[in-house]
Amino acid sequence: MISTPLSSSTRARQVCSMFDVPPEQKCVREWHGELPIDEKKWNVGLVVGPSGSGKSSIMRQLWGDEPKFEWKSKSMLDDFSENLSIEEIANVCNAVGFSTIPAWLRPFRVLSNGEQFRADLARRLIELPDPVVVDEFTSVVDRQVAKIGSHAVQKWARRKDRKFVAVTCHFDVIDWLQPDWILEPDTMTFRWRSLQPRPQIAVRIERIAYEEWQRFAPFHYLSAQLSRAARCFGLFVEGVSHPVAFTSTLHRPHPRVHDVMGFSRTVVLPDWQGIGLSYALKETVASAFSAVGKRVHSYPAHPGYVRSLVSSDKWKQVKSAGLFSPAAGSSSTVAGFGGRPCAVFRYVGSKMDLRTAESLLDVSASNLQQRQRALVLRKKPSRMRRRKK
Repeated sequence: MISTPLSSSTRARQVCSMFDVPPEQKCVREWHGELPIDEKKWNVGLVVGPSGSGKSSIMRQLWGDEPKFEWKSKSMLDDFSENLSIEEIANVCNAVGFSTIPAWLRPFRVLSNGEQFRADLARRLIELPDPVVVDEFTSVVDRQVAKIGSHAVQKWARRKDRKFVAVTCHFDVIDWLQPDWILEPDTMTFRWRSLQPRPQIAVRIERIAYEEWQRFAPFHYLSAQLSRAARCFGLFVEGVSHPVAFTSTLHRPHPRVHDVMGFSRTVVLPDWQGIGLSYALKETVASAFSAVGKRVHSYPAHPGYVRSLVSSDKWKQVKSAGLFSPAAGSSSTVAGFGGRPCAVFRYVGSKMDLRTAESLLDVSASNLQQRQRALVLRKKPSRMRRRKK
């Protein structure tokens, strides 16, 4: 029950008179129901209902007022607790799908709504005790960001065995948040819910033009530069006209092995981060190159990505995290100016069907271009000999 004193101001009395509202000293609102959340083990809860149904009031009665964070530093990273390491901050940001490293270096106020939502969510998850309760969950972001963000946070809560409660008026997050229990305040109905598979996303992967890199360049942590020799690939989501994830490959010179292809510049657009699209893209391309007899290497620097590949049966670590020097083109455990830490993994997963792989890689077109270039080179000396005669 919540009791609120009513105003007796002139305007309040005028409204009561206009709409024939009986004058009262206070407004009393009651909810009758049970919330048996202590009966079972759970990680994710959801309080959902239309605006004005009492969601926030019930939340405050059960768990108190929602803490408000201050964001005032020049880099949003510096607003996190001083007790946290940069690895811990990076891991939780990555866990909620906020993986755009250039955005980490900016003030919170200049981030997009989606980035602010994920940054605030990451800070709550890592700094607040259980249960972490978020009012107006996903209310300020578009529905695509809301769904992917919901999926990312429930994965984190279950992996870390934490308790998270979302309070929202949006029912479309249910299938993505996968709550263990749901409370609807307008009818005061409570129900337990079993874990179910999240909705499927239809995707396709294609060879794309080099110019598509410009869409992704601002979100890459290392550089906006991309070699013209790179083969570019994009991941498309059904209903979206442009690729939402990008990767490219380059031939990697090696003193003993001459068939190594390496990944370069893998980026997922911010609104689509957190559901594993980069893994799907790189593993598909790696499977295609493997089918045509190439070795495929990945050079991750992000600690979370390194851990994911270590635990994957599709990748084998061939070099531990060292320092990669762009100038020298090699890795070392000795730190030096301009280097960056990275590990090296080789793809050891299954091979794609050869015909499908050749279609994705456009091997036949590449071979035709190579044959045409070789023909031109063979013709040039003959013309030179004729000129000498």
